[in-house]
Amino acid sequence: MIETPHSDAMGEREEVLLGRYRVLERRGTGGFGTVCTCWDTRLQRRVAIKRIPLAADSGTTAEEALAEARTACMLAHPNIVTVYDFEAEGAYAYLVMEYVDGLNLAELLARVEGGVLTPEECAHVLACVARALSYAHENRVLHLDIKPTNIMVDRRGTVKLADFGMASLASAAGYGGARGGTVGYMPPEQIEGMLVDERTDVFSLATVIWQSLTGSDPFLARSAEESLTRIRRGPGRGLARTCPELSPDAELVLLDALAPAASERTPSVDDLAGELAPLLGDEREGATSLRDLVEQAEEDDGAIAAGRRARPGLDVRLPRLEGVLTRGLTAVATLAALRVVLLAAGTQGQALAVAPLLGCALAAVWPPFGGPLAGLALAWAIASASITGTATLLAWALALLLVLWLALFGRHDRLSSLPLLLPCCLPSPVSGAALAGFALDPLPAAATGALGYALGSLFHIAATVGPSSEALLAALAASWLRPAFWVMLAGSTACAWVSSIVALRGSVAAGVTGQALGLGSVILFSVLAARMENARILSALDWETVTLAVLWFVLLCIATVLRGPLYEDQEGGGTNEFSE
Repeated sequence: MIETPHSDAMGEREEVLLGRYRVLERRGTGGFGTVCTCWDTRLQRRVAIKRIPLAADSGTTAEEALAEARTACMLAHPNIVTVYDFEAEGAYAYLVMEYVDGLNLAELLARVEGGVLTPEECAHVLACVARALSYAHENRVLHLDIKPTNIMVDRRGTVKLADFGMASLASAAGYGGARGGTVGYMPPEQIEGMLVDERTDVFSLATVIWQSLTGSDPFLARSAEESLTRIRRGPGRGLARTCPELSPDAELVLLDALAPAASERTPSVDDLAGELAPLLGDEREGATSLRDLVEQAEEDDGAIAAGRRARPGLDVRLPRLEGVLTRGLTAVATLAALRVVLLAAGTQGQALAVAPLLGCALAAVWPPFGGPLAGLALAWAIASASITGTATLLAWALALLLVLWLALFGRHDRLSSLPLLLPCCLPSPVSGAALAGFALDPLPAAATGALGYALGSLFHIAATVGPSSEALLAALAASWLRPAFWVMLAGSTACAWVSSIVALRGSVAAGVTGQALGLGSVILFSVLAARMENARILSALDWETVTLAVLWFVLLCIATVLRGPLYEDQEGGGTNEFSE
């Protein structure tokens, strides 16, 4: 399998491509494929992967496209995005490339006023792309799809050209018309399916520079035929209207490069750069300016930019660690809770040893079942030890609540059972509320926090007095008649809900803030409960609950930092084209 879906801590699907690349963000759909940023779990680095659908009825086979991709892999140049790997499987091909920390030219133009660059910035783009193309042409490789989205500008102002040699692959995908170019940037010979050479790339590069200087592509059209008509008519509005500071010679050089007939066009990219770049301005000044633009654009993006640059969370770098920890902790907590129930029920001998181990194994296989399993065991103990209808009704009510919780909330997340098990295994019934807020969405978190507190309280009473009906019912009645019980039930619910709803903002800071607010809720409700019990709050305060709440706050803050942001930027659309 090329793509393997997993469930993350929030219950969402994630994608792993080619068995090793974990999808971090989708960067949008290009001319003939979908690009995403991935984390290479083997080499521990970011890469960019383009997934290209291959059309069965195209003129170019996947083998021919693969041969051209291999040629592109051999192009090693500072201004060319490095190709690491290429895989073709079934109806799709996967191009694994160097991750460029920055923006493509289209994104950059969309962020600057008027969608234009300064002449000096255009000089830098022209010189860098021309160097890349000149090197490729020397190695007998044409690009054939030069456009703003294939020109990358990193945070140092370095310009790199991407998608070399992919034109035949685009043809295999059935996109873009002749030889897989993009309407608006293809010259007539490419549109009409005629022979192409280095002058085809000259035309496309000149179109990009014209667009960067004026803010519009003069040949952009709804169809290749309409674009062809516009090319033969010429760019129309001259550069003098948008760039009056430029020498008229700059427009003449560009017009030569945009000639409809290849025989009348500037013969090479070296000639184009050599003639045009000095007329545009200082390339070094343009490089500095582009670097500042990329920096400013990413600073304006705020958390998105930080998320792109930051090292991925521990769950990305070690994707199996979370699952192992979750299964292990849930299994151990299930084992402990089942032993508490069985000991309270008076179980001895082989059953006391085997039953908890069996429950531990079941929880390890499917962690969401651990909490309900321990609760159902307690319901069984109450029902089997009781002779009164009230206790039996209590057992059935508990079983029904657990089944409903599992069906509505628990089965969607691996961590969901721990917030139910921890109140049964630890001294305070509030112990699971903070974890519920960490792992679940607000409504499931609130429900889990409340059920965890109620189940933990029942566990502690049953462990103290046993599951027999009279003693258990008397202890429950005494507990439920105390206002402090209901105050702390509300506190557990509030802790889980507020920590979850704040953490859903997605950032690490939001997760830590949510945990802090959850801790504040526990302390506040503990003070209220103590005030109801005794006028002397400090002596009546449940210090065990407060201490455990502080401890969980520290542990979950560390887990939040290690996990990293909940969301990666999904620039370019909300559809998930990697999940089929």
